[in-house]
Amino acid sequence: MKSPVIAVIPARGGSRRIPRKNIRPFLGRPMIAWSIEAARAANCFDRIIVSTEDAEIAAIARQYGAEVPFWRPADLADDHTTTTAVISHAVQSLEKNGESPAAVCCIYATAPFLRANDLQEGFAIFQSGNWRYVFAATAFGPAIFRSFAVPPSRGVQMFFPEHFTTRSQDLPEAFFDAGLFYWGQPDAWVNGDRVFAEWSTVVRLPSWRVQDIDTEEDWQRAELLAMSVLRTAV
Repeated sequence: MKSPVIAVIPARGGSRRIPRKNIRPFLGRPMIAWSIEAARAANCFDRIIVSTEDAEIAAIARQYGAEVPFWRPADLADDHTTTTAVISHAVQSLEKNGESPAAVCCIYATAPFLRANDLQEGFAIFQSGNWRYVFAATAFGPAIFRSFAVPPSRGVQMFFPEHFTTRSQDLPEAFFDAGLFYWGQPDAWVNGDRVFAEWSTVVRLPSWRVQDIDTEEDWQRAELLAMSVLRTAV
């Protein structure tokens, strides 16, 4: 029997900064629906599972084609729970039911700019080498190496003073986590292996498709960007 490839979408009900953000309507559909639909369109997954402790989220997830085969424990649904702990719980829950996943991809519930081909590209890279994780990333602008702090003394302090005179085209490239998806080996999740390490690599995305959605301002910016993308596509 072939080992299944699993998507797990963490979606707790207790978001504080944007209440109920995982199911709040985003351009006419619940936010989590965008992630579920991208996962379904990718055709990479044998199962798409939502990890939640919330009955309303579970009902909406099922409506859009995901499964909720187990409930997330309350102690894994607070503000301090890590993503790794949630995915580890999901993997162990599957293993207790006799499943041994070949790969487990964490997809965030607030990822409206995620595309099916992003997941496909990540899976292809994941299968091509001995990677523990493959995740989405994008580049900082070159100005990160000319950034500075303004402490209470008001005296400007560069973080990288060695680059004060470096031309922008000569600055090194730096990347950050796009916060969209993470392909991972099941045991990497269970063992709590760090994502940012030499056993990981990335799918590089354009910066305009990377938007944290943690505040109302983030939400409004994301909707404006999404509407602009849709108009361009038409």
